[in-house]
Amino acid sequence: MAPTIAVPISGNRREAAAAETLKRRNEELEKELRDSLEREERMKEELRMTWERVRLAEEGAERLCSQLGELEAEAVDHVRESTAQITLLMDKLSLAHKLLQDASIDAISLTQ
Repeated sequence: MAPTIAVPISGNRREAAAAETLKRRNEELEKELRDSLEREERMKEELRMTWERVRLAEEGAERLCSQLGELEAEAVDHVRESTAQITLLMDKLSLAHKLLQDASIDAISLTQ
C-alpha cells in the first residue's frame, strides 16, 4: 500500500464554518447599521419638522401678544372716551335738574 497523507478535513470545515458565521454576523451588523442610519435620518427629519412647528407657534404667540396689546390700548381709549361722555352727560343732567328746581321754585313763588 502506498503511503497516504492525512488531511484534517474537519479543520478546513471548521474554518469554513467559522468564516461563514463571521460573514453572516457581518451581514447582520451591516443591516443593523443601515436600519440605524435610516432611523437616525427619520428622527432628524422629525426633529426638523418639530422645530419648524415650534418656530411657527412662537411667531403666532408673538403676533397674538402684539394684537392683544393693540386691543388693550383701544380698550383704554374707549374707556376714557366713555368716561368723558358719561361725565358730560352727568353734568348736563345735573344742570337740567338744577334748572328744573329753579323753575319749580320760581313757579311756586309766582303762585303765592
